[in-house]
Amino acid sequence: MSDPLRRPLTEITRLLADRKLSPVELMEATLARIDATHDKLGAFVALRDREALLAEAKAAAERLVRGDAPPLTGVPLGVKDLEDAAGMVTSHGSVPFENNLATRDSIQVERLRAAGAIVVGKTNAPEFGYTAITKNRLFGATRNPWNLERTPGGSSGGSSAAIAGGVIPLATASDGGGSVRLPASFTGCFGLKTSYGRIPHGPHDLWVMDDTSGHGPLTRTVEDAALHLDAVVGPHPLDPNSLPHPGICYRDGLRELPSGLRFGYSPDLGYAAVQSDVAEVAYDASRAFLELGHPLDEVAGGPPAPGHDWGMVGAFEGLARLAPLLPEHEHEFGRTFIEGIKTGRRMTPERWGEAKRRREELNRWCAEIFERFDVLLTPTVPYDPPAAKGPFPSEVEGRRQPWGSVGSFTMPFNLSWHPAATVRAGFSRAGLPVGLQIVGPRHRDALVLQAAFAFEQARPWRDDWPRL
Repeated sequence: MSDPLRRPLTEITRLLADRKLSPVELMEATLARIDATHDKLGAFVALRDREALLAEAKAAAERLVRGDAPPLTGVPLGVKDLEDAAGMVTSHGSVPFENNLATRDSIQVERLRAAGAIVVGKTNAPEFGYTAITKNRLFGATRNPWNLERTPGGSSGGSSAAIAGGVIPLATASDGGGSVRLPASFTGCFGLKTSYGRIPHGPHDLWVMDDTSGHGPLTRTVEDAALHLDAVVGPHPLDPNSLPHPGICYRDGLRELPSGLRFGYSPDLGYAAVQSDVAEVAYDASRAFLELGHPLDEVAGGPPAPGHDWGMVGAFEGLARLAPLLPEHEHEFGRTFIEGIKTGRRMTPERWGEAKRRREELNRWCAEIFERFDVLLTPTVPYDPPAAKGPFPSEVEGRRQPWGSVGSFTMPFNLSWHPAATVRAGFSRAGLPVGLQIVGPRHRDALVLQAAFAFEQARPWRDDWPRL
């Protein structure tokens, strides 16, 4: 058998169900791959006890024999180190939290376990997910398997490196300003930021006021993401914003993209400065939908640039959480991270009002776009992944980058709650993956998945992955 860890999740689950692959063999291969790639990638930051993992894998094998196994039985699972897995530390990549032992699973992890997945360990993330470069004081930098000198993005960088690098078939991710889509784009994976509330949050210590972050699958294929999504959607009493179950199976509906959809393509949302070869690859990818028989028109202009508002509101909420620790522990946080968080002290009623007015402008722009078009396409990221330890470019090809430029295309749809995915569009001149973002109307996650699946069938990437 060819290397199972480089296969799509859906193939792995089929091999397990048909008993052509043993959960014990898969777990042993996963642990060996984590060991073999750790020094190069730095994707994982903590593992559970190996004997306990092999015992769980053996129990999964017995369940498969009995024929009462749920769909993810025996699948090794990585959990992003901003999310809780019972019995493991959730460090948030932050020194003051290096002993923060979780006593229960997040809702998402709980549901993935119920579907049969086996939590193996925690994947690296930047401190509190603050940046799109995955590095921190506790665990150092995670690297991109396509080019070890580059970042795999963030904040789900450990998960994206592990998926693209053939380390593990399933990992969790979350997206507050692009933190699923950016690393998926940088590593050639598929990533979906779901509609806000589609996958429940929590449980949390504080009620979430900065309502821009959501969980979403980051996988090798679109069908893998649908399988993940089918296991975790539906309401939960601990998340007041969680949406009702959609009443459909996302995986079953992938091939049901309606004909004659209206696609709009925005090359820059009116403000982004995009690397020329990235722009060319993304535009060429958008034409795949024209070739599939859908009208495609260019979108001029765009919403207000979201960067400063997104950053200020996030800093204000972050400071609300961390302020009690600052008198004693401020020196232990990353310097750039904590200085950014402290800008939350500049928040005023007037500044809050300005941010909310611009967010309403964005909402109205989105409403107009989705009256004209069924699906909106953009590049996912304006440029190639930066160096593994940064910094982000201040300009590209002589054009000044706005604040938060890496999220130029992703942040708006966190603020607007629309589902947005990234598919591998092709490669830049540097030989690095380029993403095409697919955005759908609010709550139309199924439509986004269908469009992404149609693109994947037209321009497949599933068998093309880097070898370390």
